[in-house]
Amino acid sequence: MKFDCIVIGGGPSGLMAAIAAGEVGANVLLLDKGDKLGRKLAISGGGRCNVTNRLSVDEIIKHIPGNGRFLYSAFSIFNNEDIIRFFEALGIQLKEEDHGRMFPVTDKAQSVVNVLLNQLDKYKVTIWTNTPVKTIDYRNGQTKAVQLQNGKVIESEHVIIAVGGKSVPHTGSTGDGYAWAEKAGHTVTDLYPTEVPLTSSEPFIKNKSLQGLALRDVALSVVNPKGKVIITHKMDMLFTHFGISGPAVLRCSQYVVKAQKKFNTKTIEMRIDALPDQGEEALFQQVIKLLKEEPNKAIKNVLKGLLPERYLLFLLEQNELDEKITFHHLSNEKIRAFVHSCKQFSFTVDGTLPIEKAFVTGGGVSIKEIHPKEMSSKLVEGLYFCGEVLDIHGYTGGYNITSALVTGRLAGMTAGKNAMKVKYQ
Repeated sequence: MKFDCIVIGGGPSGLMAAIAAGEVGANVLLLDKGDKLGRKLAISGGGRCNVTNRLSVDEIIKHIPGNGRFLYSAFSIFNNEDIIRFFEALGIQLKEEDHGRMFPVTDKAQSVVNVLLNQLDKYKVTIWTNTPVKTIDYRNGQTKAVQLQNGKVIESEHVIIAVGGKSVPHTGSTGDGYAWAEKAGHTVTDLYPTEVPLTSSEPFIKNKSLQGLALRDVALSVVNPKGKVIITHKMDMLFTHFGISGPAVLRCSQYVVKAQKKFNTKTIEMRIDALPDQGEEALFQQVIKLLKEEPNKAIKNVLKGLLPERYLLFLLEQNELDEKITFHHLSNEKIRAFVHSCKQFSFTVDGTLPIEKAFVTGGGVSIKEIHPKEMSSKLVEGLYFCGEVLDIHGYTGGYNITSALVTGRLAGMTAGKNAMKVKYQ
């Protein structure tokens, strides 16, 4: 049995690759070890499917800190605006939400999955689900066949690996593709969790005093052991029973992992600026003014509008200030210390939840060994990579799915065209 192209993996990049190869007339086989296609798409964006992001290409690249610049060439061929046009041409109307995120008007991820499945049908793509792959055969620098776990061998000189990374394993991403890449001579860079909650052993985490507390629009920073701020993200965050989570934390997580490795240390300092739109001196003057206006009132009542109540009481306690103390019994030093902790509450984290709990996998097949306009291997003819198996990762917000759809499109187009060239020579 032989196919022009075989695509392994039925996630966003694999579906797009199979469609693109089918569009140019290739006879395509799509393999997935799970029982249905598009499982990661169906749960993305909280089940609403954040299909892409409408920011400029430069901004999108900035939001893909893991080798985003590699995608400039790909975006010159197929970009986020092309993704929008692609779906709208198939009858999926999209709407723009905060930070450029694009969702289907239906708010249903399944509607996106369904139109992709319809396209597979249109281009007569053969689909085998519940079909795990054992390995890929290469001979004399050329892709030759795919071996299935059940012993079957399917011949093809054009194979696209689109099996994802190691995060969200219940959707089928269990890292299978890395061994097939290494067998072809490819380098797989260190894998690590990104877009993942952080763990902490601080007493206030252990005793759960802030568990469940969400802070809105805070500036969260990762600080290296030399005291230098590595990155700051201004978003929401959440205290949990094991550490911290929420959008700001997810975005900071990869920098924590990298700093741990670079400085060979387990604990990394984080700082919370709970009032990032105000300078420390201006905040100090505001607090003094509020306290002076009501000198006989307990500090917790005077300042209750400044911060969420639980966080206010926590910072007062951290600074050894009785919540009932009044202005008359407060020294300027104590007020300054409290204000400083509003602006720079410092604590340590000591790791992340495991990669299986991460939204995205950092690391993967080295992009140095991939042709950027084709997603084809520089080492083996007829081998292509797309999606999260590559060493490319972005923040949540439509950036990873954009990368998956763009790289999938290019891999499928290239594989399909190359297969057809040989077929009709």
